[in-house]
Amino acid sequence: MAENPVGGQAVRRALDVLLCFRDGAAPMTASGVARRLGLSTSTAHRLAQTLAGAEFLVRDPAARYRIGPAVTELGLLSFHQQGLHRVAPELEHLARVTGTTADLATRSGDHALLLAGGTVRRTEDGVGLRRPLHSTALGKVLLAWPRPGADDLAGLAPLRPLTGRTIADVAELRAEVERVRAAGHAMNDGESAEGVRTLAVPLLDRAGHARYALALRSTPEVVSDARVPWFLAHAQSCARAMEVLLLPPEDRRGWPGQPGPRQ
Repeated sequence: MAENPVGGQAVRRALDVLLCFRDGAAPMTASGVARRLGLSTSTAHRLAQTLAGAEFLVRDPAARYRIGPAVTELGLLSFHQQGLHRVAPELEHLARVTGTTADLATRSGDHALLLAGGTVRRTEDGVGLRRPLHSTALGKVLLAWPRPGADDLAGLAPLRPLTGRTIADVAELRAEVERVRAAGHAMNDGESAEGVRTLAVPLLDRAGHARYALALRSTPEVVSDARVPWFLAHAQSCARAMEVLLLPPEDRRGWPGQPGPRQ
């Protein structure tokens, strides 16, 4: 029997309303949501009201909606269930030792989703927590050691150039991903923002897939070519420690009786 497309469409639309706020968007009226999603105002109003009734959204006196406490609750539960609350001391120590901003991310579609670290703590409204895969060191790492079924670079959204250094061609990105895999780490040298240099390494499971990526971000003067090996050693050491904190024993590299990671 075919699935009911009407019910599925309603769920998808409700999720799309919530995702309107994922990049730190300011509170929006139902009309604003309708314009962003291409819906009728009445449909957007009905969806927003339903979500507000379940506390996934909150409506203020000016009839504007923002993310509600139910989303906060689920987010915190997920954060702790994944063990992400354990990594803050590791990231803070790494940042102090290296004098950089240390961040942890995972893949979410065509983006690297920042989960913890200095950038997350300083994120303000309008900035958001997602970064394009193709223009970031974090993203390159997640592309170089992809999870099963996520290795089709041609399936990425159009590669939008953010600076003159951004890789905006799929063939060039594929070659870069191969270089990253061979080197064991990724670099972003002004590809997402001028004057910023980032080094990233993977947190690998026993099958060789990057569950997370760890990055150190500063300027080219700090992360100089001569000091890259020093930063890389610290990042890799921290990544291995975080693998123990974040992955169940049977998924970790070196678990007795299990094969090593794919390189």
